[in-house]
Formats: sequence, C-alpha cells, structure tokens
Amino acid sequence: MYKSGIILAIISLLLATGFTLLSPMCVPAVALMLGLIAGLLAGVFDKPSETGKSAKSGAVAGAIGGVGAILGQILGAILNSIIMGSEGAARFVEQLGGNTQTGFATGYWAGVVGSALCFSLLDILFMAGCGALGCLAWKWLFGKKHGSSLANS
Repeated sequence: MYKSGIILAIISLLLATGFTLLSPMCVPAVALMLGLIAGLLAGVFDKPSETGKSAKSGAVAGAIGGVGAILGQILGAILNSIIMGSEGAARFVEQLGGNTQTGFATGYWAGVVGSALCFSLLDILFMAGCGALGCLAWKWLFGKKHGSSLANS
C-alpha cells in the first residue's frame, strides 16, 4: 500500500499542479481516477486476502496519493498567482466583459487560497475513498485467482 501510495503521490503532485494552473476545479475529477489507480496498484502489490484488508490497503494508498494532490494543488495555486496575479485576472475578466471594480483583488486572493484549501480536502477524501473501491475491485476481479493459487502452492 505504501509503494502504490508513493507512486500515486508523485503522479498526483504533477497532475494536480498542472490542472490547478487551468482551474482548481479540475483536480478533484482527476483525484477520483488517481484514487482508483492507487487502490488497484495496492491490490497488485499487497494482494490482500480479506475484504477489510483490501479496503484498508486501498484507502491508505489513496490517502498517501492524496497528499501529493494536496501539495500539487497548493503549488499550482502559488504558480497561478505568480503567473496571473490579481492584475492579470482582472484583465482576463474585463476581456470577458466582467466588472472588476472595487474589491476584485481581495476576491481574487480569497478565491485562490479558498479554492486551494477546499479542493485539497476533496482531493484527499476522493482519493482515499476511490482507493478503497479500487482495491476492492482488484480483489473482486483478480483476488480469487491469487487466493486459489496461493492455497495450491
């Protein structure tokens, strides 16, 4: 579970950073898929024999991967604020016909920090939950084959 968690933490760090540059709302969708992958990999590496152990192994792997998503979300928010900044965001909103009168800069910074915190929490929850589901799916699909071959050897 730790090996798959670390692998997915590195992958989720990179993907979350990139997707946060586009929009922080994209990362929880990516976290769902990465959580499933973390759970499947936990099943491949650990080969848990019981349903409870499968769920726990996948959830831990997903949570470890979720730490990478949190760090990526924060890094992406920092890079986004450095690249775009409140002035760049104001120009972008004005090009779309929006109003950037008073309080836009404060709202921009609150949005950057708030979205990074909120979506980071969702990332780790989604990855842990989907990790448990992914490892249970591995057990359902492949675990019986491994259980019977282990019993025969």
